[in-house]
Amino acid sequence: MQAPVSAALVGSNYESPVSLARAHTDEDVTPGEIAVGVIIGRSSEYFDFFVFGIACVLVFPGLLFPFLSRLDGTLMAFAIFSLAFVARPVGTAISMAVQRRWGRGTKLTLALFMLGASTAGMAFLPSYASAGAAAIVALVVLRVGQGLGLGGSWDGLPSLLAMSAPKDRRGWFSMVGQLGAPIGFVLAAGLFAYLHASLSASEFLAYGWRYPFFVAFAINVVALFARLRLVVGQSYAERLQEMELQPVGVSTVMREEGGNVLLGAFAALASFALFHIATVFPLSWIAMYSEQSIPDVLHVQMVGAVLAAVAIMVSGWLADRMGRRKLLGSMAVLIGLFSFATPWVLGAGIAGNNLFLLTSFVLLGLSYGQASGTVTSNFSPRLRYTGAAVSADLAWLLGAAFAPLVALGLSAQYGLGAVSVYLLSGAVCTLAALRINRMMERKDEPSAVSAAGPASGPLAASKLEP
Repeated sequence: MQAPVSAALVGSNYESPVSLARAHTDEDVTPGEIAVGVIIGRSSEYFDFFVFGIACVLVFPGLLFPFLSRLDGTLMAFAIFSLAFVARPVGTAISMAVQRRWGRGTKLTLALFMLGASTAGMAFLPSYASAGAAAIVALVVLRVGQGLGLGGSWDGLPSLLAMSAPKDRRGWFSMVGQLGAPIGFVLAAGLFAYLHASLSASEFLAYGWRYPFFVAFAINVVALFARLRLVVGQSYAERLQEMELQPVGVSTVMREEGGNVLLGAFAALASFALFHIATVFPLSWIAMYSEQSIPDVLHVQMVGAVLAAVAIMVSGWLADRMGRRKLLGSMAVLIGLFSFATPWVLGAGIAGNNLFLLTSFVLLGLSYGQASGTVTSNFSPRLRYTGAAVSADLAWLLGAAFAPLVALGLSAQYGLGAVSVYLLSGAVCTLAALRINRMMERKDEPSAVSAAGPASGPLAASKLEP
């Protein structure tokens, strides 16, 4: 029997019973369905962004900046790369307002349409030789559109999946959405590797590079329908309502729990700092300063992404046994140690390049696998939905947005030691945030126990898993 629509759904976030029943009439959304929706959705988003990141190395310097050196052209492309992460928080703020007014399905449809259209639009990008500076402006506009779309694509599925899991399996379920990153990377890198190896340099630059952007649009369409099937369903809406995963204004979150936003962002910073250092930056460095061929680099990175997927699953198993905070702290220490070895490894020829790529992907999988836990557990229930999205936006902005630009620019000027400093700073920020979080918990534990017991109330929900 179908449950009635809760009165709490009526109003700013109301979706008609007809539309809800159309999606799910006789059965509830199962954890398996949520997991599939999470993986499909995240894979499509990561695919879009990795296609752009790889093109920043292989395509845009020659296509849009032929008047600059290869290094400067790549740096300019990386500057445009960062714009999506700057625009992403704006997209989140707009999308939360859209969801409160017109509903979750409308928000997600608009967001994924903008993301897919912006990505597909890049496939038609003219060259600087044919359109001049207008081609650069067009890419900037489309990249900002990607960021706005990604900000609006937050659907709460990862939070719902983790919160619906048994307490002793939360680490495992928290890692599910993170599998989209290696899946998206393998697809993007595989396409570029095939096209780069199959076409001449002139053919690749003229038209070959455009195919991955067309594919991105097709993947977005599939992801849209897979996610809409869940997010407009009555069972899903009622479950989100039960968990209090509803949108509030970004300004409200910042005013009431801005400290938790910062804490959630910095607690994940080591992982986010490593994210583009493992995926986008090494391709640019090796392409310019090594004799290793581009297809070979991409193939090694694809192997690394598979290892990262395995490591992400291992992170779920470890988090359920040693605790999410201990795992995040341990991985921050390992990333910090890895940062010291980076200059020697990347400077050791092809063997060193491959070792760096594989090692960085494994570390990324182990750390990034639990990064979502740091942005969903710090907030009171009423603010958790929006707070998780804003914290993730800030973590991407501070940790990953400028990583390729800063790492390549400083390394070209001062050597690979700059990469060490970048990774080490992220590790320090993570350890400091985890320490602050622990101190706050110890300070609040006595009052929490006396007021509501050790495992109830918003305070308990606001803590990281020990």
